[in-house]
Amino acid sequence: MRGGKQQRVAPGSWGAHRTISAAVRGAGPGAVVSIRPGTYNESVVLDKDVTLVAEKGAGTVRVVAARGPALTTHGGASQLSGLTFEASSPREPAVLVRAGEPVLRDCEIDGGRIEVSETATPTFTGCTVRGAALAAVRLTGTSRTTMEGCGINACEGDGVVADDEARLEATETVIDEVAARGVHLGGAAHATLNRCEIKHSAGAGLLAESRAGAVLRECRLYETGAQGVRLAGSAGRRSGRPGSASQPGRSPGEVSGAASAEEPSDGDSFGVRLRGCEIFRTAGAGVLAEGESAALLDDCHIHHTSGAALIATGSGKLGMQRVRAVDSEDSALVVTGRAGATADESTFARTAANGVYAVGDAEVTFTGCTVKDTTYTAVHLGGGARGRLSGCTVSGTPEYGLRATDRAELLAADCETADTELVGVSVDGGDAVLRDCRISGARLGVRLRTTHRPLLVGCEISDTTGVGVEVGPGTGGLLENVTVSRSGSSGVVLGTDSTVVMDGGAVREASGSGIVVRAGARPRIRGTAVREAAKNGLFVEERGEGLYEDCEITDCRFPAVYAGAKSSPTLRRCAVSGSEQDLLRDEEADVRAEGCVVEGVEEPLLPTLDGADGDGLGRRVAVAGASSGVAARTGAGAAVKKEEGDDQSAEERLQQLRDELDRLVGLESVKRDVRTMTKLMQMVKVRQDAGLSPPPLSRHLVFAGNPGTGKTTVARLYGGFLAALGLLERGHLVETDRGDLVGEYVGHTAPKTTAVFRRALGGVLFIDEAYSLTPGGIGNDFGSEAISTLVKLMEDHRDEVVVIVAGYPGDMNRFLDSNPGLASRFTRTLTFDDYSSQDLVRIVQHQAENHQYTCAPETLEALHGYFAAMTRGDGFGNGRTARQAFQLMTERHAQRLADGDLATVDLADTDSGVLTTLLPQDLPPEGAL
Repeated sequence: MRGGKQQRVAPGSWGAHRTISAAVRGAGPGAVVSIRPGTYNESVVLDKDVTLVAEKGAGTVRVVAARGPALTTHGGASQLSGLTFEASSPREPAVLVRAGEPVLRDCEIDGGRIEVSETATPTFTGCTVRGAALAAVRLTGTSRTTMEGCGINACEGDGVVADDEARLEATETVIDEVAARGVHLGGAAHATLNRCEIKHSAGAGLLAESRAGAVLRECRLYETGAQGVRLAGSAGRRSGRPGSASQPGRSPGEVSGAASAEEPSDGDSFGVRLRGCEIFRTAGAGVLAEGESAALLDDCHIHHTSGAALIATGSGKLGMQRVRAVDSEDSALVVTGRAGATADESTFARTAANGVYAVGDAEVTFTGCTVKDTTYTAVHLGGGARGRLSGCTVSGTPEYGLRATDRAELLAADCETADTELVGVSVDGGDAVLRDCRISGARLGVRLRTTHRPLLVGCEISDTTGVGVEVGPGTGGLLENVTVSRSGSSGVVLGTDSTVVMDGGAVREASGSGIVVRAGARPRIRGTAVREAAKNGLFVEERGEGLYEDCEITDCRFPAVYAGAKSSPTLRRCAVSGSEQDLLRDEEADVRAEGCVVEGVEEPLLPTLDGADGDGLGRRVAVAGASSGVAARTGAGAAVKKEEGDDQSAEERLQQLRDELDRLVGLESVKRDVRTMTKLMQMVKVRQDAGLSPPPLSRHLVFAGNPGTGKTTVARLYGGFLAALGLLERGHLVETDRGDLVGEYVGHTAPKTTAVFRRALGGVLFIDEAYSLTPGGIGNDFGSEAISTLVKLMEDHRDEVVVIVAGYPGDMNRFLDSNPGLASRFTRTLTFDDYSSQDLVRIVQHQAENHQYTCAPETLEALHGYFAAMTRGDGFGNGRTARQAFQLMTERHAQRLADGDLATVDLADTDSGVLTTLLPQDLPPEGAL
């Protein structure tokens, strides 16, 4: 050997050393020391370049320390082969490497640990460590350790612990049956594991915390007592780049200290990376990123986890590329807190819970991913979570495909949902933007129930067993070029008081009506085609409204358009063909048609409605045999009659309006003010006709009052009065709110406000909750732009429109103070007082009369007490509360009869009153309203 000579250790042999330590002391640099098998009770210390080799033969060379480590290295590049080292105690290191570059091949460390510290750079090849009472391998300082083909097993602590700025590179190494974690990284330590196995650990397979980093390539982690990989603290975060882990694609930085030469310069910003790894049969999550940790998984397979396959919580970040997270006993991916997750071309499937579950302020971004075969909702967004999905496919769930609840936001583009047993896409309180998405095979295609205004653009909803698109009560939204095909029920259902804009698109082959408009709904539908509906093309139920422009309704089996009692739809430039009847309407409906074209109908009705009378309400047509709220299928030859009052004089119309005003329950001061204003307006009209200038007068009004006090009804009547007097061209009412007037971005508000205002020309613009245009404490709100636009338009069209602003009294004062031009234009306020208990009883009586019910005297007395005892908090709805009470009374009445054996009732005996009389026991239970 270079610079040395052969040394031999063989106790009892002539010319040989009795101890290894003696041979080492006598060896020169580069010497080879061969050691005869046997047990050597000594502690070997190396500080030079020597080679220790166990001689071939029967037995093992065992170095057993009497005290301290069996082997200690302080320097040099020594090499050791085939030796066994045993510590004096299981809690002591058997091998202590403090410095130098020692290489240990095919060595065994029994009953103690390997400890590498300071600046040492050892290499262990084919070595085995077993039976340590604490960690089997402990790495500290700035040491660099290489392990190749090693085994670590049966230790009572962690398999490997690395702290400070220690580095570990392990290849084809197995860590098995450890009583804690397989690998535990802390401080700024870093581990690179290639084709390693970590199995049967009582804790996590890999725990990285503090600022540690790791790269795992083609590793397998399984049968763990906790998570497969757990990240905590700032593990995986690039130092000096807080938050960068959520943005793959940036240039790489340091990983918690000096960068490893083995780390690929792939341009990502994650300090923990798993590539080609498999994680399975874990007692906890497959991968957990908590605190501020971050990890990137590439081409990994996580399966059969007892917890969620992947979890990001706190401010943790997970990046996933071509990941398969399947067969978990929980959700495939859970993201909570302020955590984030990105996934490309990944699959989340066969879960016992959700596919993806994101809540809190979490953010998830998916591109080209698949979520399928889940037990609960495929993708659930709750709290304030935000989900961005592009090119993703969702299928095979008994619940929802994509769901946004609470304040969550769903942004989906070019996505597809299929075979979802409940709803394909559901927005329940959150917000959503869906572009070019395809929803099929659901019970309900898209459901919107939110105070936000979701946007659907270019989406296709098809082959649902129920409704294609359902918009819930009070919900707004914008549907652009949306196609609904082959729905098992109605194509599009617009709920009570909803405000939806549909622009373009089509509703095809609906098994029910094409578009259904519920009571109080005010849709604006333009350029939409309804084809081959099994019932009506457009069904506007009782009190429904809406503007329908440039629409096509073809080949419907029922009348193309149905209008229920007291509904008021407006159809402009619509085309109807292929149906036996173009219009069926209740005699109390107001249908306005302008420029409509009807083909193939023997006696078309829509063309007869073109134009409007002086009262601005249009001609009324009633079809014999049509019942309120029911669109019966009738032949083309149904009898048509002109309703009385079509040719009313102005005075007759005024008297009719006065009668309607008088019939309103309560509101005595309001009715008195309206009568006074009407007389004043008559005088204005007389002076104008006489060529005299009118007195200075603002027709714009403030309606101050709580919800349900009749403000909208009075506004309609006010418009009718002005139209009957010739002071307004039509007198129609356009009801709007902040959502219709205020845009979402700079430059959007003025056009929206102008468009709404122009619809009201010739009539009344009624702005409900007008104070919401000036939300308190919010700067740079677009509502102020809407107000400025309104003020200018009111000045430019002072004789063509009346504007009524409504809301809570105190809030309306703040609204008027928000712009100098408002107070000068709204000089008169009508105060709508809450209804008294007696007023509410009268409203219930009117409802009963209109629906052929009667209230027994004792029922009226009980009702008075019921309303008097009711708490009138923020949720009290005045007239709405009375109407709800009546509805519940009819339901309880029906249930009472059913429970009392309805079969015993003589249905022919109408005088008995059993079917029509409401009794005190029919009142709703306390707290039901």
